[in-house]
Amino acid sequence: MTAISTIRIDCDALPDPLNLKAPDAAARMIAAALRDEGVEAEASHVTSQIRIELPTSQLVAASTMLASLQMI
Repeated sequence: MTAISTIRIDCDALPDPLNLKAPDAAARMIAAALRDEGVEAEASHVTSQIRIELPTSQLVAASTMLASLQMI
């Protein structure tokens, strides 16, 4: 069984242009960017947050990529 980690990002804290009024689109863009980096992640819009679920083994790679984009 694979351990799963969750990263939550406040929609209001997203950098331009991701902080637009389409958080579902932002979630899809984030998931695609993570996949391009080789991270198997699912992202969705939940309430006022983007929730990213990924294998814990890929947490460092995802965090590094999200930090480079100034999302965390």
